[in-house]
Amino acid sequence: MTENVIGYIAAAFTTIAYIPQSVKVYKTRKTTDISLGMFSLMTAGVLLWFIYGILISSLPVMIANFITFALSLYIFIMKIKLDYRQKK
Repeated sequence: MTENVIGYIAAAFTTIAYIPQSVKVYKTRKTTDISLGMFSLMTAGVLLWFIYGILISSLPVMIANFITFALSLYIFIMKIKLDYRQKK
């Protein structure tokens, strides 16, 4: 039980950490200061953590990494889209 509580708290913190960046990208439509390499690796890593959560049947790991993957994927897609648009 204690392990799940710690897991849910950690999941909440790491997931919530992506919200300010997602909101900033949405509002400003600027991603020039975001590293494409870092976000590529981070997005892939979060997807793998989600898969790992499924494999070990850990609800905190699955929930946090699914939400974090969605936020990270949004930032990643916007980074590619906006950088491409700026190069035109």
